[in-house]
Amino acid sequence: MSFNLAISLRESATATPDKPLVYVGSHALTYADIDAASGRVAATLGSLGLEAGDKVAVQLPNVPQFLIAYFGILKAGMTMVPLNPLLTSHEVAYHLSDSDARLLVTFEQFAAAAIGGAEAAGDVPVYVVGDTPVAGARPFDELLVEEDTGDIRATMADDTAVLLYTSGTTGRPKGAELTHFQLFMNCTVSGGLFHLEPDDIAVAVLPLFHVFGLSSVLNLVVRFGASMVLVPRFDPQVVLDVIERHRCTIFSGVPTMYVALLQADTAGRDLSCLRAAVSGGASIPGEVIKAFEEKYNGVVILEGYGLSETASTTTFNISATERKVLSIGKPIWGVEVKVVAEDGATLPPGSDNTGEIVIRGHNVMKGYYGRPEATAEVLRDGWFHTGDVGYRDEEGYFFIVDRLKDLVIRGGYNVYPREVEEVLYGHVAVAEAAVIGRPDDRLGEEVVAYVTLKPGASAEPEELKAFAKERLAAYKYPRTIVVLAEMPKGPTGKILKRELRTSQSSDAS
Repeated sequence: MSFNLAISLRESATATPDKPLVYVGSHALTYADIDAASGRVAATLGSLGLEAGDKVAVQLPNVPQFLIAYFGILKAGMTMVPLNPLLTSHEVAYHLSDSDARLLVTFEQFAAAAIGGAEAAGDVPVYVVGDTPVAGARPFDELLVEEDTGDIRATMADDTAVLLYTSGTTGRPKGAELTHFQLFMNCTVSGGLFHLEPDDIAVAVLPLFHVFGLSSVLNLVVRFGASMVLVPRFDPQVVLDVIERHRCTIFSGVPTMYVALLQADTAGRDLSCLRAAVSGGASIPGEVIKAFEEKYNGVVILEGYGLSETASTTTFNISATERKVLSIGKPIWGVEVKVVAEDGATLPPGSDNTGEIVIRGHNVMKGYYGRPEATAEVLRDGWFHTGDVGYRDEEGYFFIVDRLKDLVIRGGYNVYPREVEEVLYGHVAVAEAAVIGRPDDRLGEEVVAYVTLKPGASAEPEELKAFAKERLAAYKYPRTIVVLAEMPKGPTGKILKRELRTSQSSDAS
């Protein structure tokens, strides 16, 4: 079956050409603007000798050129490889080489590392978005020199549209191959979950190079002909300004963003336009959900779950009346989810029957690019093995307990970090909490917690330890608690436990 994801842009541009697709500050670009500019990129890529199926890497923050490059690459029948702008030259070289990228689009602020990586990867041509000429690279405007022919190259529905690299928490990053059809289905089904309408305006502060921002914000907005406001970097006051100025109706974020918005001063602001809040990327604490909804006039946080390998959304809580706090919800349309034991046997409902979450459906990737063994390891008997531990209740709602790799085994007992974190979030002074295991000669592992405190709050490690001890079994409570000024975080704001593990040897309780 022939299908190209870029048709979503073309259809919305045809229906409402003069409607703003993207706002940057007070400036707006319409659907017709983005459609025409991306068409020029598609034509120029072809004139440069690139062919259908070639990989083009895009290393940009949330700027309009991301959209223009993305849809231009798709229109040309090529594969987009989104990259984090903060990668070092060594990391850029790895991603370009591993993906076989033929060209790189980057941002002037990150050009030095990008050019160094491109040279190391075999002199990959670099195009830079910015106002200042950069030695060793060409300006992005040179990708707009050809006229828009209006063509969208015919691709097969199962051709790879995006090669999205995983975070690499277990070994080097791997490129998940996401098809045109998978990405289309994911945004189509997801938009229906909270009734996205053309009049909606979404806050696009999640990085567009990440699956959450790309699939569940950008693709979704374009698919339903809505609008979005680009925010290059998360700052709670900036986000609140954007919501108020543009009358935004949808906010999507990770739990740390909700923690920051919870602490932000909202006095005198009119935020009544906001109707839906979506959380993903990590488990959001129940205390944060409750406090946020009280502060923001009853705006309900709906939690979903997905991975890079599943084109973003896999399960979702569809409404305030049909959600369960702490649950990741039920599988979206066309997707199957179950819990399995170590031997692969399907486990029955019940919180006592925890096992690995596995997924089958239209959203599961084709595989890891160039990694047949890694693909075979996670795709078994048609099911994608997530590495997440959870259970299903009697009503079909799924709950994530933790990551398999995050599980702490203390003295032979399983300790799920999320359970400990939930308790710590219940302390009046705690803003953020992250729990990991530390190697221990006697017990195998010991439970260690890292916390940050709310502005103006104070709490000593021993006080927090006593608080947890009162609320957790003896084998679960953290023996070591470290108070940090700031948590290490990834590009979406997700707490990076791997960095805590790296640094924990120098921490003191």
